[in-house]
Amino acid sequence: MTAFPPPRPVTARWRSLEGDGLDHVVVAPKDGRIVFRGAVIGSRGGAPYGVYYRIDCDAGWRVRELALGSVDGRGLHLVSDGRGHWANGVGEALPQFDGCLDVDLAGTPLTNTLPIRRRAWTPGETAELRMVYVPFDSYVPAVDGQIYTCLEPGRRFHYQAADRSFEAVLAIDSDGFVTDYPGLFTRVI
Repeated sequence: MTAFPPPRPVTARWRSLEGDGLDHVVVAPKDGRIVFRGAVIGSRGGAPYGVYYRIDCDAGWRVRELALGSVDGRGLHLVSDGRGHWANGVGEALPQFDGCLDVDLAGTPLTNTLPIRRRAWTPGETAELRMVYVPFDSYVPAVDGQIYTCLEPGRRFHYQAADRSFEAVLAIDSDGFVTDYPGLFTRVI
């Protein structure tokens, strides 16, 4: 069983392998929380985007708040109790996301770190998870099923979409951040 070290300040940057995209994030543990602040530029399906995001997690790497904004003025604000119950930024419950502990942002491999870091994995262990998936073209969140299997604790995970439409072997660093996402992203710092 492998556990990751306590969170520490980290700056990470990934380059998209599907064009000219770039994601830059700063991780800042503070007062029992872990705060991710990042900016992503890129394009998907021919549509360019520029997004800034903040994800606040509790000490157990459970998402408690997500805030997104874009250069064209659109935004999204979601809050969670950390146990799988969500609301929008004005407190209206979003029961369609019940059971989702994580978010998955379309243009960054950062969000793969959240379920990887949240547990101490053993080789061969598999977890099927429900995510709040946010595409950057619409900002309309939806539930997405994802399956993670630990191949080498602290080094490699098999990721698969629950509908079997996509899979990849993710290489991670000692902090649990993706370093190689074949065909999609590579870490540059």
